[in-house]
Amino acid sequence: MKTLISIKADVDVKRRAQKAAKELGLPLSTIVNAYLKQFGREQRVNFAVPLRPNKKTAELLRRVSKDFRNGKNISPAFSTAEEMDEYLNS
Repeated sequence: MKTLISIKADVDVKRRAQKAAKELGLPLSTIVNAYLKQFGREQRVNFAVPLRPNKKTAELLRRVSKDFRNGKNISPAFSTAEEMDEYLNS
């Protein structure tokens, strides 16, 4: 037996959810049903927030990426600890 659930959602939220479901090849109702089943079983809700670095860390990551692309401040690969020690001591 099926029932109809009406919910209010932001227009943008609905559009993004429909787009993501379509990319997975699933109707949005299938995804909502799966979440509701999981919620009924586990009686918990998980919210995931993508990790975003703060401004200082983001700037550091940009500089490191630039250095890597330019081959700057990159040590060579070592086969032994002795090779590494020699490189670090030079």
